[in-house]
Amino acid sequence: MGGTPPVSIELPDLSATEAFGHRLAAILEPGTVVALVGPLGAGKTHLVRAVAEGLGVNPAVVSSPTFVLIQEYTGRLPVYHFDAYRLPNSDAFRDLGVEEYFSGTGVCLVEWADKVAATLPTDHLRIEIETLDESRRRATVTATGARAERMLGALLP
Repeated sequence: MGGTPPVSIELPDLSATEAFGHRLAAILEPGTVVALVGPLGAGKTHLVRAVAEGLGVNPAVVSSPTFVLIQEYTGRLPVYHFDAYRLPNSDAFRDLGVEEYFSGTGVCLVEWADKVAATLPTDHLRIEIETLDESRRRATVTATGARAERMLGALLP
């Protein structure tokens, strides 16, 4: 970790979350892993939908993969959407073959990443979504490696 401090982004409504997702999509590189953390209803899947849309995926096809665990979408970069909510531990996540996805040419978006943190690559973006009220959220973005720091720098206005 090179020292880029976490960045907090206020998201006053759904359209701000969508705009943030589109900005994020614009800076993502092949092989990027984005760890999404937050309580139920915080907007993790909504953010994934916005990122996917920013990568050229029809947002209507993006849904929470809670029961299938992984959804794959084709866009400017392949999008791999994981949901670790129902997994008992990092080993169960690893057994899905995630290392192959993580080292591939797509973008991996992992909901409930805190449950499988031991499996995540060292270099990734972590986005913690905090619910402030019914419509407002705060996203705190942390870079955990050189590539993630570069992308975080590009995300800043």
